[in-house]
Amino acid sequence: MWIRSTVAYRSSFVLTVIGNLLLTSLDFVGILLMFAQVDSLGGWSLPEVAFLYGLSATAFGFADLTLGSMDAMGARIRDGSFDTLLVRPAPVLAQVGADHFALRRLGRVTQGVLVLGYGLVAVDVDWSVPKVLLVPVMLISGAVIFGAVFVAGAAFQFLAQDAAEVQNAFTYGGTTLLQYPPSVFGKELVRGVTFLVPLAFVNWVPAAYVLDRPYPVGLPAGAAFLPPLVAVVFCALAGLAWRAGLRSYRSTGS
Repeated sequence: MWIRSTVAYRSSFVLTVIGNLLLTSLDFVGILLMFAQVDSLGGWSLPEVAFLYGLSATAFGFADLTLGSMDAMGARIRDGSFDTLLVRPAPVLAQVGADHFALRRLGRVTQGVLVLGYGLVAVDVDWSVPKVLLVPVMLISGAVIFGAVFVAGAAFQFLAQDAAEVQNAFTYGGTTLLQYPPSVFGKELVRGVTFLVPLAFVNWVPAAYVLDRPYPVGLPAGAAFLPPLVAVVFCALAGLAWRAGLRSYRSTGS
């Protein structure tokens, strides 16, 4: 329904997608401005940072496209409109994800793919079969990890009821964090996004293997191939949090 309503006005839809693409491109423009003044950022070259940026932006773009509407959970819980989702013969999580489905977010995905393409072409890597196969694995696993963050954030809103910005700090803030090399951040922050909220497995850890760089926080050599496992485990934990939040929901009382 939301897709049909969006494409009903094709010119408006195309302009909105282009506008979304240009707006999200400002993040990478900021990186380009930095490299206009320096040769490296935390010891990483522009193509390497573009590789990190493209992986993070593309993976997050797919998660945002499918589950980006979940940041409105708090408003639904406060005004009682969440009750209408509970009486429909469809999974509640699917309804929340599809609510106000914004096809314009394809602009973010497109921008991420373009930067990733540049990074793959420009980066100096001795490509092998495992490294080539790891790129799509990173994108899929990264999208699942970001999706789990969206679900966990929505589950937290059952408790807080007004925590959209807290959720955004880990979703939109998380993808911005991963667009820069881990060497520019403090060790405690890197540990936090590795062991607590495993965003580092979206790109930092597997990209270190592809680019022949040391792993963040001294992880073992095989950590680069853990993103699928991390995605499954984190997704299961987010699902448990969602079910717990759903069982605790008591409506507004009105």
